[in-house]
Parts: sequence; structure tokens; C-alpha cells
Amino acid sequence: MSHDTGARAPTLDTPRPDGDSPAPTAPAARTGRFWSVRRIPATVVAALLAAATGLLLYDIVAVRTGRPAMAWRRSLAEELSVRRLDDPWVLAGAAVAVLLGVWLLTLALTPGLRRLLPMRGAPGTRAALDRVAAAQILRDRAMDVSGVQAAHVVVRRRRVRVDAVSHFRELDVVRGELRTVLDDAVGVLGLAAEPALTLRVRRPAKR
Repeated sequence: MSHDTGARAPTLDTPRPDGDSPAPTAPAARTGRFWSVRRIPATVVAALLAAATGLLLYDIVAVRTGRPAMAWRRSLAEELSVRRLDDPWVLAGAAVAVLLGVWLLTLALTPGLRRLLPMRGAPGTRAALDRVAAAQILRDRAMDVSGVQAAHVVVRRRRVRVDAVSHFRELDVVRGELRTVLDDAVGVLGLAAEPALTLRVRRPAKR
């Protein structure tokens, strides 16, 4: 989730070439979400697996050369031989293993980088807009509407929520102008999947 900040963002005025009709544009390429590299989880998992594998291989080689197995391995073998499958410790270990597996699968199958919104682009190019920047742009557009005293914008991948405060003019009139302006602004952002707009306009709280 991203919220607007107090900084002003650049305007979205798009220059057009001379003439009445806009210049033809190339068809937009289908753009998927950006995938996170996830270096930290990958490094942690790789280090743990390497340490566990190295320790196990060392113990196996030591046993093959006639030395006794490590105490932790003998203890683990004894515990597994006497504990039943419905033992609380066995169930707890299985639950931890399942949760760890679900977490790793989630990291592997989800894109991550939720703060980046994919944009339309020509074939062979990829671009994204940060959610905070998108929220700033939409907030600035909302503040340009006459009668809007404050605006709070939350940008998600599929929805944009705008809460505006109007201190004069009829709420229905302000709401209509806001919807027109923000619908246009959302379209100008150039997002690959245009989010739906949810708009709420209210009066300032009485003190």
C-alpha cells in the first residue's frame, strides 16, 4: 500500500504535435509485473542448506572411516525410533516444515516488488511507475479541483482510492469534477492494467 506525501510531483500535461489530431502511437506491448530478485531469502536458504549438507556429509564420511557418529545424529535417530507420529514434538516439527515450505513456494511463485506498477510500452521495452509517485500525481490533480481542501490517495494494483475533503461548493459538483479529472489522470499514467477508481468526498470535520 502506498500513500501520498507532501512533495509535489511533476504535472502530466502531454504535449501534442501541431495539428488537431494526436500523433499515432504504436500498439502497447503486454507487460507483466516485475519480479523481485529476493537476494536475502535466497542467500539465507542457500547458506542454511549448505551448512546442513556439509555437516551431514562430514558425519557420514567420519562414520565410514570408523569414527562414531556425532551425538546430535545418534540422539535424533534414537528419538525418531521411539516417538510415534502423533507425538506433539513430531507434529510441531512437521508444522514448521510445512510453514517453511509454503513460505518458500510463495517467494518462488509471486512476483514481489509490489510498489512498482507496470506501464504500457512499445514491444521490447519495460517500464514501471512507483506507487508513491502515482499517488502524488493523482493527489496534485485532485487538489487542482476547485473546492477541494485536502485529498488522500491510496494506490493499489487494481484500485485507486481517493478520499477528498471539500470546504465549499456542492459535494455532488465537486465529486463529478474530481471523477472526471482523476479518470483522465489515471489514463495518462499509462499503466498496463488501469486500476478502478473509488472516490469519496466529504465535508471537513466540525471542531
